[in-house]
Amino acid sequence: MAQKVITTYVDDLTGEESEQIATHSILVDGAGVEIDLTDENYEKLLELLNPYLHADGARRIRGGSKPKGKRKPATGKSDDSSAIRAWARENGYEVSERGRVPAAVREAYESAR
Repeated sequence: MAQKVITTYVDDLTGEESEQIATHSILVDGAGVEIDLTDENYEKLLELLNPYLHADGARRIRGGSKPKGKRKPATGKSDDSSAIRAWARENGYEVSERGRVPAAVREAYESAR
């Protein structure tokens, strides 16, 4: 049986679908979120935050999660964890309901495609 998985990237703010979506991490008072935005919406976010990020006395911090950078357009290589988990269970792999899918399972999934 052949299976084709299609990943659609969606801007979390507008709901716009695009292959040019990037994931950005935002951390405030130790609590963080990741948000997927088009370049245009990310620039708008930076404009809004600019006065706070560059205020006198503002200090850059290191640590926490690393920026994800731009997502690559869908190239047939899937990053759909739910589809990988379903495939893994059907093929005798033990995978958790949440968290990172083990690299060995991802590799087996990609090889089987």
